[in-house]
Amino acid sequence: MNTMENIQPEIIISESDAEKLDELLAVVSQKEFPGSVNLEQELDRASIVPSSQIPENVVTMNSRVRFKDIHSAKSFILTLVYPKDAGQQETVSVLAPIGSALLGLSVGQQISWPKPAGGMMLVEIEEILYQPERDGALA
Repeated sequence: MNTMENIQPEIIISESDAEKLDELLAVVSQKEFPGSVNLEQELDRASIVPSSQIPENVVTMNSRVRFKDIHSAKSFILTLVYPKDAGQQETVSVLAPIGSALLGLSVGQQISWPKPAGGMMLVEIEEILYQPERDGALA
């Protein structure tokens, strides 16, 4: 029952992040950023809540997250950022496949997602090291 084809757990996104991401999607080209389609699908299925009501264990924009690739058991630490901030060390754009996958997940949740080079990856959120909403720095 735990197939990788379609693991899409419930996700939670703050109103603030949803508004900024909607604005971003309105101006980016699908041709330039093919990942924008995945992000749009994630926003469509998300529960949107006020920033003040985001649980402490949820990945929001500008969160620093430790997650693992289930198949390799390798852990990664990345900060989920807007495209303008991508390219810095240990950051991932929300328009990248793994960025869209991480957004809105809670600690312990898993999601399957297409790899850029083809195939699927299965990742699990291990820890939120920094979350702007939790740590008093609303993004």
